Amino acid sequence: MLDFFISPAHAQEAAAGGGIAQIVMLVGFVLIFYFLLWRPQAKRAKQHKQLVTSLAKGDEVVIGGGLVGRITKVSDEFLTLEVSEGNEVNVQKNAVAAVLPKGTIKSI
Repeated sequence: MLDFFISPAHAQEAAAGGGIAQIVMLVGFVLIFYFLLWRPQAKRAKQHKQLVTSLAKGDEVVIGGGLVGRITKVSDEFLTLEVSEGNEVNVQKNAVAAVLPKGTIKSI
């Protein structure tokens, strides 16, 4: 109705600007995804890998299922946990969730 106020040149510039805005928005979403999701996950994976490689005999650990024990043997992919006196369990190294401070387990 009021099309005679807007010249065709201005209409074309507005359409071209919309494409740049979409690209900027897409780049913004990628940056948000990187900083909020991918980077923290990669950092946690790196820390867990360091934890698994540093496991040694005598460490007290808790595995993903909540089982707590002292490491008695370490191999390339598995370790043996003593969960109580005389009871040992073989688990994968990747199942270790955390290393506990020395002396946490007192009655093994």
